Amino acid sequence: MRHTVFAGLAASLVGVSLVSSALAAPGCLDGRRKIQEASALRYQARQEARLGNHDRVCDTLDEIGDRYHEAQDAFEDCGADIVSIDLRSELRSLRAAKQVNRCD
Repeated sequence: MRHTVFAGLAASLVGVSLVSSALAAPGCLDGRRKIQEASALRYQARQEARLGNHDRVCDTLDEIGDRYHEAQDAFEDCGADIVSIDLRSELRSLRAAKQVNRCD
């Protein structure tokens, strides 16, 4: 049991170090920048929703999707496929936000 826990922990640490080293690679800076842009746009979409500007919310959600797709491409190009796979969950939550806001 103890060996299994240690092996699982070691595998997790290796995965974390791979992701962090991939994020630090110069080629991955574009992907990081795109994720930061998407985060700023998510904040903007929340503000627009508070103001009741439905059309602008939908436009902003579309822009967020574009940034996530660009980030996925950038991470795949720099060899950080693990990070690009993690972005799938963000894209799923984005689709849910579009449904809630009736953007589709």
